[in-house]
Amino acid sequence: MSAPSAKPVLVGAPKQRPSREAAMEAVRTLIAWAGDDPEREGLVDTPRRVVDAYGDWFQGYDADVAKELSRTFEDVQGYDDMVMLRDIEVESHCEHHMAPFLGRAYVAYVPTDKVVGISKIARVVEIFSRRLQTQETLTQEVAAALESHLAPAGVAVLIDAAHQCMTTRGVHHRHVSTLTTRFTGVFKTDPALMDRFLKLAGRG
Repeated sequence: MSAPSAKPVLVGAPKQRPSREAAMEAVRTLIAWAGDDPEREGLVDTPRRVVDAYGDWFQGYDADVAKELSRTFEDVQGYDDMVMLRDIEVESHCEHHMAPFLGRAYVAYVPTDKVVGISKIARVVEIFSRRLQTQETLTQEVAAALESHLAPAGVAVLIDAAHQCMTTRGVHHRHVSTLTTRFTGVFKTDPALMDRFLKLAGRG
């Protein structure tokens, strides 16, 4: 019997999380800093709601990608072509301003001797999305996880997202999206395969 999956160790993670009350007090401080009264009727329950929302938005810190990808299937019956998921919803937060960035991910891999359930690929994107990072890091993390756990012939990841740190503050450009890609193995060495992936992702 295999050992249970260990909880993921995250670089830069706090040694101990603050209490829920401490988190709510931090929200009250931010409300007051913004210029409002955290004790007025419309805001008195806001700290609780914000902390609950953070629990949802950042649940990826409590999830284990290795566990999601641990169950694979070796009966691929000689299948050696691309497996691709399109239009995976991405809901994440930029680590620079903690502002949302929203978009779609396109993920493909070419299996060698094993495949994984397709829902697990979407789950991997979701787990990494629900942490603070940049879109570039998110793209790399998804590709690296599939490389590490599936040992495929190659992986391709494309993420197209709009960043609210750019649309609602700063330069205020509302119709700009950011594309990031990561190609490994045969997707990197075979231009025709890379081109097919990009066309299937609507970028060819």
